[in-house]
Amino acid sequence: MSHVYYSESRVSFSRLLVNTRRMLEMIRFSHTVFALPFALFAACLAWKQVPFQIAHLVGIVLAMVFARSTAMAFNRLVDRRIDAGNPRTAMRHLPAGTLSVSAVTAFTIVCCVGFVLTTLLFLPNRLPLLLSVPVLLFLCGYSYAKRFTMWCHYWLAAALMLSPIAVWIALCGTITLTPVLLAGVIFFWVGGFDIIYACQDTDFDRQSRLHSIPARLGVPGALRLAAASHVVMLGCLTGLWYQAHLGIIFGVGVVAVAILLVYEHSLVRPNDLARVNLAFFHVNAVISVGLLILGMADLWL
Repeated sequence: MSHVYYSESRVSFSRLLVNTRRMLEMIRFSHTVFALPFALFAACLAWKQVPFQIAHLVGIVLAMVFARSTAMAFNRLVDRRIDAGNPRTAMRHLPAGTLSVSAVTAFTIVCCVGFVLTTLLFLPNRLPLLLSVPVLLFLCGYSYAKRFTMWCHYWLAAALMLSPIAVWIALCGTITLTPVLLAGVIFFWVGGFDIIYACQDTDFDRQSRLHSIPARLGVPGALRLAAASHVVMLGCLTGLWYQAHLGIIFGVGVVAVAILLVYEHSLVRPNDLARVNLAFFHVNAVISVGLLILGMADLWL
């Protein structure tokens, strides 16, 4: 009997590990790297004005993970039928049946509750708790944007843009120009690269009557708008460098980001989208993590 029980336990544990891995793959957990570094950089800037607390650092990391996981899981639930009809996304976990709707729904609810509870780490500042539900509603609202507006890319950008503003409110209880400029960097950066990524689905979006900038403007027009968005992003980044009184190290980072963005756009052509994933994942991961490292070095050296 004990041998049977042990075998069943091993099977159950193995199944749990497999489902956990699939859940993390579904929400693209590794892509947290796009937003988390900016939240941490906002915190580093805020800690120049308020005392550092380890509970606040834990709260920021957990809140970012729970918020993003909620939004991604909810998006997969809402879009599962659309994903099933798109050859590029048909093998995602819900359309392919490797994860059940009930399991993903439960995961989404757990992440929602986790996000709200995490805001208690910032007490006695009650603003994070009071704003937690409106923030979640806004994040999840993005999942419906493609059904009615071509500007859905900038809804996603606005969702990620909230991270430095939310961090500043949680730590300082106020808003200043510094987090607003950092939010502007995220808004125009994410909006630009999401437009590039969406170019892969131009034909499918048109056939399915979904809204996107590539579907409305065509791939050449979309790439031009993405480039313009990234120019504005560089303007916000330069403004942040000046407003936050950062030094030469971060200034070098601004120049490096400009070079990386030029490289990103050089990878993609209207008639050649084969390297979109390289532009989307690798270049942008270097930008987000690189700015955090250089920003921290500038502040502490």
